[in-house]
Amino acid sequence: MQNKRAGEVFVLKTTDRNAGVKKLFKRVGLDGFAGKKVALKANYNSADPFPASTHPETLQAIVEVLKGSGAERITLAERSGMGVTRRVLEEMGVFELGEKLGFDVIVSDELTKADWVSIERENTHWLKGFCVAKCFVDADKVVQTCCVKTHRFGGHFTLSLKNSVGVVAKRVAGELYDYMWELHTSPFQRQMIAEINSHYHVDAVLMDAIRAFISGGPERGEVVEPNLMLASTDRVAIDAVGVAILRVYGASGNVGKGKIFELDQIRRASELGVGVGSAGDIRLKTLNTECKEDVSKIERVLEADG
Repeated sequence: MQNKRAGEVFVLKTTDRNAGVKKLFKRVGLDGFAGKKVALKANYNSADPFPASTHPETLQAIVEVLKGSGAERITLAERSGMGVTRRVLEEMGVFELGEKLGFDVIVSDELTKADWVSIERENTHWLKGFCVAKCFVDADKVVQTCCVKTHRFGGHFTLSLKNSVGVVAKRVAGELYDYMWELHTSPFQRQMIAEINSHYHVDAVLMDAIRAFISGGPERGEVVEPNLMLASTDRVAIDAVGVAILRVYGASGNVGKGKIFELDQIRRASELGVGVGSAGDIRLKTLNTECKEDVSKIERVLEADG
């Protein structure tokens, strides 16, 4: 069934994460979350500070909103690519916050074989398929929060689609195959990233663009301050808008070249029905007057380069 909010991206100019998250999720809609089990995917690829990783205020605000919606249980699951996941989460204060707010934290590297769902290679660029953490497949609802940054290791950019790499196993317990070695050495890396997203559902994405990397990434780079927060139920739409924001601020490298919907991650995700099919399907919704100039710049990029 077609998502009634497909293509909608809500945009807010703010530096107040607590108020911003509440306002954005009110518009995205969390009416169906009461009594549900929610899986939460944040961005903890490394223990480097925002915008390399999810800002602690953003995570806290999201959990508080989900609890306010009546969610029965909230589980954050993570696998770090640049560091030992447990240590990364410890350094970033995630376990401490989980105890304080009452949500569970899963270190995906420590899962058993039974805790992964095997995805066949059919219709993908993955040589042996891949494995998705079962908690994301079994959850009643899934919420994701991502940062806005370029990616110098072949992803070109890391927004909501790329953030989904953290739901996939590097290795499954008792097996030797390294799925992340395959991903990062494949000429089809960006298509493979998109393909992950077609095998788990996301109900809402919160994008923290208060700060962003326009070069380097994912753990360090040149920082700009758009002072924006965005939300959508559509990963393709919000990533296209994220790319447009990076271009507004002069992002270097491959993210700044060509049509946005011809970029490998977005094109493949769109082909697979993860989100909208073109820039013309995106509907930007301004949530305060302060963001109108930013939205106009984003719209011009989408119109010219979409």
